Amino acid sequence: MSSLSSNPVQYNSASQPVRITLNGDPYDLDQPLSVQELLDRLNIDSRRVAVEHNKVIVKRAAFAATLVGDGDTVEIVNFVGGG
Repeated sequence: MSSLSSNPVQYNSASQPVRITLNGDPYDLDQPLSVQELLDRLNIDSRRVAVEHNKVIVKRAAFAATLVGDGDTVEIVNFVGGG
């Protein structure tokens, strides 16, 4: 009887990039990222945006757990104050 390994998934940096659509434009990643990691990479403050992942609004509490992978669509909308 075999047991499941708890080793993390390893990504091969020589493999094809992960291509997503970010705000309507193609965007390449080295590997799948969480929404939070994507925001960090883009230097975007997660407290000031709304994120839609594959046509579903992602709650801020789920940013770290929501994985963005090949073929996914992400829309990031910044909140703008003023009057």
